[in-house]
Amino acid sequence: MSFDWSKYEAVLFDLDGVLTSTAAIHAAAWKRTFDAALAQLRGPDEKPFDVDADYRTYVDGRPRYDGVAAFLASRGIELPWGDPSDPPGLGTVCAIGNQKNELFNTILAEGGAEVFPGSRALLDHLEKLGIRCAVVSSSKNAGPVLESAGVRDRFEVLVDGIVATEEGLAGKPAPDAFLEAARRMGVKPEKCVVVEDAVAGVEAGVNGYFGAVVGVDRHGDPEALRRAGADAVVSDLGELVP
Repeated sequence: MSFDWSKYEAVLFDLDGVLTSTAAIHAAAWKRTFDAALAQLRGPDEKPFDVDADYRTYVDGRPRYDGVAAFLASRGIELPWGDPSDPPGLGTVCAIGNQKNELFNTILAEGGAEVFPGSRALLDHLEKLGIRCAVVSSSKNAGPVLESAGVRDRFEVLVDGIVATEEGLAGKPAPDAFLEAARRMGVKPEKCVVVEDAVAGVEAGVNGYFGAVVGVDRHGDPEALRRAGADAVVSDLGELVP
């Protein structure tokens, strides 16, 4: 695919499923967590968490606790929100989110994170062009994931779930985190490209009036990203390297 990079000064990347293959680790951790919650709250006959439909619809791209609340609401389950300091468990929204996070870190430590070859090729290409790069992720684990993958030094700015909490930034599809990354880089939004694989993330790029929004289709449903407003959709970021 031909893409005119000369119009832009910076690229703001989502992390999981865009740069690294950690989306599968997140999905596995969510399934184990939610299946345990559903069995306890609704009984063994409750339909289990679907790592395709449920993950993409309610969880993918959202801040962790928002994803918990959205999925539980889809099953008609109401729990107290709790507090981010809640220990991992199933009694509150925050406890469930923390349970998932604990599982994610366990699985990550066992296998590590890998960068998609096409994503690494695009990073190399952008470096040659002198285009600056940042990571914008809802995950509070973004820093460790980048370190595990050996690419933390490729990004001058990281706006993750920790920064979002500290700065009071609304989660995707609100554009706040992307706008904060552009602000920290000193680059106008219209000179930035947003790269996302989640519908909520694409919507965030559109809502922030960024110069372009690229959707990365890892699920075989490019039309969902186009409907959300992506200017271009690729199945791998290597397609954007001449």
